[in-house]
Amino acid sequence: MLRLENIVTGQAPDAAEKLMARAIMIQGATSNAGKSVIAAGLCRLLAKKGIRIAPFKPQNMALNSAVTVDGGEIGRSQAVQALACGILPHTDMNPILLKPNSDKGAQVIINGQSIGNMNAVEYHAFKKTAINHALAAYHRLAGQYDMIVIEGAGSPAEINLRENDIANMGFATAIDCPVLLVADIDRGGVFAHLTGTLDCLEQNEREQVRGFLINRFRGDRSLLESGIDWLTRKTSIPTLGVLPFLPGLHIEAEDAVDHRNFHANSEEADGTTTEGLSLRSASGGLSLRLASEKLKVVVPRIPRISNHTDFDALRLHPAVELEFVEQGDCKAACDLVILPGSKNTMNDLRWLVANDWPAYIKRHLRYGGKLIGICGGYQMIGSKIHDPHGIEGDPGSMDGLALMDFETTLQPAKQLKRVSGTLIESNAEVTGYEIHAGFTEGTALERPAIDLAGEKEGVISADNQILCTYLHGVFDHDSARRALLEWAGLKARQDHQFDYRQFRQQQINRVAEMLEQQLDYQQLAAIIELKNPC
Repeated sequence: MLRLENIVTGQAPDAAEKLMARAIMIQGATSNAGKSVIAAGLCRLLAKKGIRIAPFKPQNMALNSAVTVDGGEIGRSQAVQALACGILPHTDMNPILLKPNSDKGAQVIINGQSIGNMNAVEYHAFKKTAINHALAAYHRLAGQYDMIVIEGAGSPAEINLRENDIANMGFATAIDCPVLLVADIDRGGVFAHLTGTLDCLEQNEREQVRGFLINRFRGDRSLLESGIDWLTRKTSIPTLGVLPFLPGLHIEAEDAVDHRNFHANSEEADGTTTEGLSLRSASGGLSLRLASEKLKVVVPRIPRISNHTDFDALRLHPAVELEFVEQGDCKAACDLVILPGSKNTMNDLRWLVANDWPAYIKRHLRYGGKLIGICGGYQMIGSKIHDPHGIEGDPGSMDGLALMDFETTLQPAKQLKRVSGTLIESNAEVTGYEIHAGFTEGTALERPAIDLAGEKEGVISADNQILCTYLHGVFDHDSARRALLEWAGLKARQDHQFDYRQFRQQQINRVAEMLEQQLDYQQLAAIIELKNPC
């Protein structure tokens, strides 16, 4: 049993207290090698085999986050992996979350709660303490589940970050956990990625690597066999699977905005791989596009956009065409503009002003278009934003877009909660979560947008053109999404319905089924010491 003082202070448990949980860690030879997706698929695969399983990531750096059942904040990838396990997300699944608010600094979240901002040098020194929080959280999970699937961060080959590492091999060696190393063949040079990564590791770290996974392969695996034989001879490490590219796969992004066209059969252009010498298959993708007029939605791609997964349900919708507009892009006419969440609201508002968004939005409204502000976007729509405590920079205030009569004051304490209720105008059911550090007040709030079991939230303008809310995930629930799209101008049609929550489950199942077919499951079972591997 872990002592309470260990949990509170982040002190690592004594050796006698450590629980010998079975675990496997997924690390990548590069960033974006597919660690998050593979971990989610493995969670679902093992959960279907009756194993009580939970995800874990000691340290995550992302602006896509989720609110947990215990009222904390974790990375989006661990929330998706918890969904794959069939359990609710908990702060122990991602005890350290870094949310960048500048090029050199980030907000540091420990066990779901912010402890303030640190620059890179300060955090590097803090990692000696952070490892204890990570170990304590891991062992709490290990006491409740049979198996833990751990996701690394970035690559273990980043030798400049090796000292006090808690994200990859530093954690794997601390708990003596076997590692599967993933490489993305779609980038080319897959064998160099794998052998080069091993060459960057210390001997004790190389001993943790128990298998390779080659990800996103397109073509005939027989063309890879000679390379895999060479890799095995050179490293004495088996390749447990060659995982095929899955056309149209959609698993919520861990951090960066995915700029693929989510419609158009969910396909990208055909291509070749150096190792496989094969054309991409045009079959198996998801086709949701309808030959009908679509609702056009525009979202400015602000520099510190947060929780852009809010828009996945719209990007995948068959009757919606959503575009993220980058700096310098043409701002086309549209039906709906959505101002997204932000990790640095005041700086992102300055970016909007510098890129002529206020004039565009006012013209859009003048011609009858609709506007939604979510979280930081909500705050930007008001008349003033105040930062008396210097949360986002130097203390001070700035003008908002002045489209509605309210002001926001940023505060040190975050609001973190999962909520449900109804949209007041339509009585449609809505669910979501709040992650914000501001208090908003003003006469405009006399017209709230959402009823959260008696608590009024958000605001809707008197002319019915502007809606603001602090709720992330507001489009995920079918009824709320349908009502909001109809409010924005989409005509109700039966064939426009889209069950996003069911779709998310189907996509996780796709990955799990692929792993079941392509993994050498007997070798995996031996590595993680499953007693009944079948």
